[in-house]
Amino acid sequence: MSAYRFLVVVLLLSGMSGLSHAGVIKGTVSGTGGQGLAFANVAVRGSATSTGANEQGQYQLRLPAGSVELVFQYVGYRPQTRPLRVPGGDSVLTLNVTLQAEAYNLGEVLVKSSDRDPAYAIIQQAQQWRAYHRREVAAYRARIYIKSLGRIDDTPAKIMGLFKLGPDIKKGIFYLSESLSDISFTQPNVVKERMISSRVSGDSRGLSFNRASAGRNLGFYENLIKPAFSERGFVSPIASNAMLFYKYELVGSTPQGGETVHKIRVIPRRRTDPVFSGYIYIVDGSWRIHSVDLNLDKDAQIDYVDNLTIAQQYAPAPGNPNVWLIQSQQVRASLSGLGFKGSGYINAVLSNYAAVVPTYPAPPEPKAAPPVVAEAKPDAPVGQETAAQIRKRRPDLGGLNRQVRKQVKQARRDSVKNDPFASMGRGEVQRIEKGANERDSAYWDAVRPVPLTLEEKKDYHVKDSTEVIRNSRPYQDSLDKKRNEFEPIGLLMGGYTHQNTFKKQSVRVLPVAQIIQYNTVEGVVLNAQAIFNKYTDDRRFFNITPTLRYGFSSEQLNPSLSATWQLHPVRIKQVGLVAGRTVENFDKNSQLTPFINSAYTLFDNRNYAKLYRRDGAEFTYLTEPVNGLNLRATAGYFDRHELYNTTDKLIHDVPGRAFTSNRPMSDELPDTGFGRSQILTVGLSVDYRPGTRYINRPDGKFNLGSKWPTFNVQGRLAVPGVLDSDVRYLLLQAGVRDNLSLGLLGSSSFRVNVGGFVGRQQGMTFIDYRHFSGNQTLLTGNFSYFQLLDYYRFSTNNSYLEAHYDHHFNGFFLNYVPLLRKLKWQEVASLNYLKTAQAGHYVEVGVGIEHIIKVLRVDFYTALQSGERLGTGFRIGMGF
Repeated sequence: MSAYRFLVVVLLLSGMSGLSHAGVIKGTVSGTGGQGLAFANVAVRGSATSTGANEQGQYQLRLPAGSVELVFQYVGYRPQTRPLRVPGGDSVLTLNVTLQAEAYNLGEVLVKSSDRDPAYAIIQQAQQWRAYHRREVAAYRARIYIKSLGRIDDTPAKIMGLFKLGPDIKKGIFYLSESLSDISFTQPNVVKERMISSRVSGDSRGLSFNRASAGRNLGFYENLIKPAFSERGFVSPIASNAMLFYKYELVGSTPQGGETVHKIRVIPRRRTDPVFSGYIYIVDGSWRIHSVDLNLDKDAQIDYVDNLTIAQQYAPAPGNPNVWLIQSQQVRASLSGLGFKGSGYINAVLSNYAAVVPTYPAPPEPKAAPPVVAEAKPDAPVGQETAAQIRKRRPDLGGLNRQVRKQVKQARRDSVKNDPFASMGRGEVQRIEKGANERDSAYWDAVRPVPLTLEEKKDYHVKDSTEVIRNSRPYQDSLDKKRNEFEPIGLLMGGYTHQNTFKKQSVRVLPVAQIIQYNTVEGVVLNAQAIFNKYTDDRRFFNITPTLRYGFSSEQLNPSLSATWQLHPVRIKQVGLVAGRTVENFDKNSQLTPFINSAYTLFDNRNYAKLYRRDGAEFTYLTEPVNGLNLRATAGYFDRHELYNTTDKLIHDVPGRAFTSNRPMSDELPDTGFGRSQILTVGLSVDYRPGTRYINRPDGKFNLGSKWPTFNVQGRLAVPGVLDSDVRYLLLQAGVRDNLSLGLLGSSSFRVNVGGFVGRQQGMTFIDYRHFSGNQTLLTGNFSYFQLLDYYRFSTNNSYLEAHYDHHFNGFFLNYVPLLRKLKWQEVASLNYLKTAQAGHYVEVGVGIEHIIKVLRVDFYTALQSGERLGTGFRIGMGF
């Protein structure tokens, strides 16, 4: 045993030994009707220790012997403080608590139909203090416990009436996991997490996907909440523009722990708006969030979600009443779709706050209230000030950003010598420690802050006790026998897959539309292809795809083989190989799929595909040497042959329309024929995305993205004189691409490439030109490329500039149209641009609708060349 592992064992055993002298307080937090209050909060007054109840209201706390005061809280209920003495000696003390519904009093406030509800004054104050409370703490560390559960309540006989369910899809809990992590937070929103324990029901080697930083996307001090389950986000009830979206009603006010808390009902002004309904609780005077209990229903336009509830509870930081931190957060949802019904929740409890660094030693002083006019009562209740008077009380937050930066730097200096997160790499937001999933049930019983429900206990017991059986070969073979049953509809629409789960391997056959093809060069094509995949326990994999392609008209057999190896169990390190004889499009990135070309050839006399044959091999190496930097190197040799039409057969003949030759039409190169050509190429492509955030797990590294775009530089060199290679050129290209969030206006994506051929050229064929993926059909395989551009018209061996921009409005306009809102259609707009010597300035402008029957997109485009209109057209494709 290494010294490191020995130290870990010693610390763990000593920690468990210390726990054995503690006492356990447990019980149930109930409402006045006797029902358990799900996820109620239980905290030790004056300390950083807290926990939460489970779905049945049951709680437990392990505390050192001595006198303590427990504070029981639940949103909408009056908090209760219970002093008690914790016995030692590993004893258990049961304390059941019944909370009373809070009596919120409106006092002397009389709201007339023409008066503004007092809630608006409270919300206005909260808006004015929002920026401060969002940044009132510069840094902190804490421990977080997260439990995630998903259950299936009902299942269909067949999915969409077509596909049978797998034998392992059953009613009940399908996913249950727990995690315990230490986290570090610093402004503006830097979260680092070390997961020290992880448990997944029924999978002793499983690692939880719980992540603390994901919960920060639900911060209501932000103007727009952007959760992972929504494309457009939702307006916070205290956003700077919230009064355009919400109406408010003051339910009442009540004293809690020396503070006055206002309960405010949040009401959407329009069902079409991306907003919440429910309640928000605001602390008087400091105007901070005390807690929230907010809902989203079907009007929120979230696919497969019927109802979703977000509940949060805040409390003062240990030793600093001027800084409040979140204690618990729950996200609960009821789900339905494709015939399934279910529910689930994610429950997070934070405790053990330490190293809390406030932005200011004390909050900025609010401006004094305007003087009381003679006719007003001195004790006038809240809400009597006008909006203009409240604006005059706006706090002076000048220098807030500077103060935040100062405190963050100080916090970093203070933690240099004793920072448990110092070993985490730049951009690493979560690290799951090795051995995190090796804890036994006794460990979890000792550290779990939220007790399991009877349902969860049963799920752990059944799945954990049967895991060996479920992973055995006889059991997996029996499931595979059911999974591998052949269905013709499956082969037609998605192909057929034969699995051997025990050996971690599978063989997949492509759909019929990819097996049977048609083109004028080969006639009917049988593209027999099987994909073999093999995985290991440590995330490495190997796949190999043999292909036998035969053209019945050309009478040409084309055998080939492609393979990919993932060499490293954690880091990206892949080797690829393509070898043999293949039939290729001149444009290797063409969006003209075999199915689209076959349909247009057989029914419309349009043989758009232009093909050539190549014999040889190409090797690829892909790696990520440093975070955010991907390198792809290639080397290949091919003997290329021009192909010719061998058939003119079709199903529907359009009078007066003949098939074109197999030579592409190009403005820059009138004769694109080449006969035969040999080429040896080497290439290098470098992608770099600064600031890439990632998760470091024992089973691999997972990138999460960055606020910066991705920059790309690539080059391809054709080397003459080797293996009879007769082509020389050098192609260089630089580009940038990114996705942008524009809040309620939706999201955008763009891609810009500039490049060209440099130096002396020799023996170049039209294959070697830079092609720009166009489209001349109603159907499209990718909306991110040109949609009206002839496939090869502006291909070039000179310089070029290419740009694509797409914006998804996510229903910003159509949600105001009742019928379209119900259909959940969403609007899109796009702009494509190309600059070459022959094209001049070529522009495409498009508008469209996506999410039609959930999966389709229809766009209308107009094309312009140097200011003159070339044409218009509709395009249909997939648009989720």
